[in-house]
Amino acid sequence: MTRMNWFEKSPGAAKALTGLHHYVTTGTNLPPELIHLVFLRVSQINGCAFCIDLHSRDLIKGRMSVDKVLLVAVWHEAEHLFSDLERAALKWAEEVTNVGETQVSDQAYAAASAVFNERDLVDLTATIAAMNAFNRMGVTFRLKPAAKG
Repeated sequence: MTRMNWFEKSPGAAKALTGLHHYVTTGTNLPPELIHLVFLRVSQINGCAFCIDLHSRDLIKGRMSVDKVLLVAVWHEAEHLFSDLERAALKWAEEVTNVGETQVSDQAYAAASAVFNERDLVDLTATIAAMNAFNRMGVTFRLKPAAKG
């Protein structure tokens, strides 16, 4: 079933979400590659095909190796490919995205706080929140990925 184009039907919602997206991609001190890595991992957890396709392409365009992009979903098993900062961000992304299960434990908060300063941790959390919101719109309204068969 074809679903509506939510951007067209609610420009106010689209503007609000794009405003948060704009902030996290241009107004933080987080490296762009780290932001897109987090976008990809959150989208994998949420099963958003459109966003997985988009952010995989963004990472490859940004010169991340295809091998590394392919292993983001199982980064725990390929830790050697990811920096300490990337591993901390991926772990935090999983903790925050799965908030219903994790309740964002004190241990996870302490671990993330040991790697990120206070502002960067807030901005990283906003990055995760933004992608979770976009994933919910993408999955709900079945946005089509750019990939061709």
